[in-house]
Amino acid sequence: MSLRNLLLTYILKKQLKRDPKGKTPMQIARGMRLAMNNSPFAIKEAPKGFTFEPVDNEYVKGEWVYQTGKKTTRTMLYLHGGGFIAGSPVTHRALTMALSKALNARLLVPDYRLAPEHTFPAALQDSHRAYQWLLDQGVTTTSLSIAGDSAGGGLTLSLLTLLRDSNIPLPGFGIVFSPWADMTASGTTLDANNESDAMFYADGIRISAGIYPGASDPTNPLISPVFADCQGFPPLLIFASSSEVLLDDARRVADNASKCGVLVDLQVWPKLPHVWPLFVRILPEARKAVRYVVDFVNWVDQTTPART
Repeated sequence: MSLRNLLLTYILKKQLKRDPKGKTPMQIARGMRLAMNNSPFAIKEAPKGFTFEPVDNEYVKGEWVYQTGKKTTRTMLYLHGGGFIAGSPVTHRALTMALSKALNARLLVPDYRLAPEHTFPAALQDSHRAYQWLLDQGVTTTSLSIAGDSAGGGLTLSLLTLLRDSNIPLPGFGIVFSPWADMTASGTTLDANNESDAMFYADGIRISAGIYPGASDPTNPLISPVFADCQGFPPLLIFASSSEVLLDDARRVADNASKCGVLVDLQVWPKLPHVWPLFVRILPEARKAVRYVVDFVNWVDQTTPART
């Protein structure tokens, strides 16, 4: 464990870890949006060598992230985290830029609708439309992937389920960082890692888990993909920290996928914050995770047949 991780974990616990008991869904959302939008990791202007290109049409709203003037070989649909109630392409630019550079890829990052104003299935519908738009633009599935973190990780898994069930061609692989994949809040590590998690309390997850489903059944696999049948999924890379409350979500998804014959690489790294690759600008473990993504993608390219 790096000294920077120890310091970051301490700061996150002191400044971010809060119990939202007694607050309304809208108050919780506003607090989280304020924290994420004002985070030093929310990059407002494109640094030299990168382009943030707005996308706003009848199919998708969001942005392209890519290296300026460089021909890319891959396309990634990236679904940002934020508990389904916060976050945007802006809040995740540090990670999307790192992935773009490491994978020589252009990333489409939808600014999907958020709860509690827009509950299920709004975020999934927006993600589905963005994926279909990429296919309509001529992006091939052999060069296409889906990735996401936290709620965006759960959304990635839900989208794979929806695409598979709709007979829409699946991407070459999926990557999820600390996926939040269970809106029933039934994971054993919610309580086991209640104190060790740098960012969340178990009760906060339980309260927040009731926001996105709205009036829908939280056991619906399109809401809680820990209950999904993963048959036919592309290879999956799943990251989680040993100390986070959502660790069990990642473990259960990996176990389910493996039982369905999916190629799964579950990476549980010790004592790191939730979605630690987001801190790629300061955290050596985050840069190491991005390098591991590259190794995984190269491995998929060499060991799996091309999808059509």
